[in-house]
Amino acid sequence: MSGGSGAAGSALTWAALREVKCAELEDAADGWGRVSNRADAARDRIEGQLLPGLHGTQKGEAVGAAVGRLRRLGANFQYIYTECGLLRTTLNSLAHEIKAQQRVLQGALDDAAALRFTVHADGSVTYPAAGEGLVDGKPLAGGTASGVPNPGMVTSSGLVAPNPNAGKAQDIADRVAQAVRTAADADWRYTRILRALRAQEGLGVPAATWKDAAADAAAVRQAAGSYLRNAIPHDASPAERKAWWAGLTDEQREEYLAVYPDRIGNLDGIPALVRDAANRDNLQLLMGKLEGRGDEDSATKLAALREIDRQLRAVPGAGEPPMYLLGIGDQGNGRAIVSYGNPDTARNVAAYVPGLNTSLDEEFSSGDLKRARDTASAAREIDQSSAVITWLGYDAPQSPDGLSSLSVAGTARAEEGGRAFNGFMAGLAASNNHPDPHLTAIGHSYGSRTVGAATQQEGGIPGVTDIVLVGSPGVGVDRADDLGVGSDHVYVGAAENDVVTKLPASEHGVITGIGHALGPAGSLAVDLANRGDADLWFGKDPASEEFGGRRFGVDDGPPLIGPGGMSSDAHSQYFDPELDSSSAGSIALIAAGRGHMVNQEQAR
Repeated sequence: MSGGSGAAGSALTWAALREVKCAELEDAADGWGRVSNRADAARDRIEGQLLPGLHGTQKGEAVGAAVGRLRRLGANFQYIYTECGLLRTTLNSLAHEIKAQQRVLQGALDDAAALRFTVHADGSVTYPAAGEGLVDGKPLAGGTASGVPNPGMVTSSGLVAPNPNAGKAQDIADRVAQAVRTAADADWRYTRILRALRAQEGLGVPAATWKDAAADAAAVRQAAGSYLRNAIPHDASPAERKAWWAGLTDEQREEYLAVYPDRIGNLDGIPALVRDAANRDNLQLLMGKLEGRGDEDSATKLAALREIDRQLRAVPGAGEPPMYLLGIGDQGNGRAIVSYGNPDTARNVAAYVPGLNTSLDEEFSSGDLKRARDTASAAREIDQSSAVITWLGYDAPQSPDGLSSLSVAGTARAEEGGRAFNGFMAGLAASNNHPDPHLTAIGHSYGSRTVGAATQQEGGIPGVTDIVLVGSPGVGVDRADDLGVGSDHVYVGAAENDVVTKLPASEHGVITGIGHALGPAGSLAVDLANRGDADLWFGKDPASEEFGGRRFGVDDGPPLIGPGGMSSDAHSQYFDPELDSSSAGSIALIAAGRGHMVNQEQAR
């Protein structure tokens, strides 16, 4: 329907606007939608059937070549799915905007017909004589109103005496003109988008192509705001969001997934399978967005995203839990929420919150994800209906000085993270298929302070019945009972050589001479130890008798100062089944709903 190079130059008339057949635009959108769905089904078949089948039945060099070709084909289908989905929504959004202006136009034309006004081809409106003149009492002459505000008629005496039809005609002319201008602007905007939705030549889908796709998606999102975005229930509860999603048609869900994978994928309360599908697509768009940027932050996040993508595409080994991407983003220090096992179908679901210096980098994509994967594997041996999540849904404190950043970390990030964590856990509780699932919150390092903050929100952490605190510098409360799940359901792991679990308690502190020799971390240890109280930086020591939690056995871990020099490894081994089988085993038992089987250790 485009008739010009821009909105101002469009040749669109009200008669042409009235005759636009939006049903044809919607039919075309449905066609692109069918292509998108077929591409998605083909990609699922490659990743869910063909690739696992090759790995399971074939051996040799030929298998590697075949896997490479299948992966490339799967990437092509994913690109087709994304671009065709954008085309569908672009056409539907254009039809949505045009139909809205057709309604405005038709309302104006109906009013003109009822008043027996004449609407001309140029949009001007002729009205008949009416009313009485102030001087001679005769009907005031009729006239013509254009789609430009008219100040009214003025008599020679200066008294305003408008024909009563003049204002009505002006209103009609203005509505006609506004409808045509708005429709012409929409035509111009969507024409530009449609022209940009073109695939690159060749059989491959390189990073540059995904960069273009990210730009395409951004353009469609901006244009389709009134059509889709405004209906997403961002301010609703997770249960209400779940109901909203369930109430959509299949076509509506497909459009939201194609155009707003970032929003749907990170919306608490949406089913895990839907979030996973949305985030896998958004992951490609994020990598395309960050590709080619020269700054260090983008390069760091891009490397992490590539590693997560690699893990998602890998075929799980026998007995390994499947991987679900429940959240992804590049805001702040980065966001990533990964589940091992489906948290909607699992009876036991544990969410692990990492702490100090955690960000979306390669260490996270290898180390922090491995902690959840190892815990999930062990928990599933106890109860197959178990899933474990790594939750990086907040900005953990960052500092190159490591432990010394505890002195400046404060509680603000924990409080903010606690609110976000509560929303996520409420989403898990809402989307889980079991009537009474067993949910566990696990906090490590500063992540334990974040979990502690979450418990202090109104109602505590939704659905959580067990809390695990490891390597904790304190959780913001002085008693386990204050965490809202009962002291018998608060489990604490504290390695003898983990300095974070001892600062600044004077009776456990590092001696002054050694502390100052260790640099910033040691100096902090000394400064805090000299406070002369028995509290940690963020409250009572969770491993202490005064706190009242259930301390479980862990290995001592490497000493702070050993033959190889200074080491803080004791702070990071709680989840590793090879380095600390006692701790890892206890965490797995709790995650699987068997906390009563954990061997307790004497409190400090």
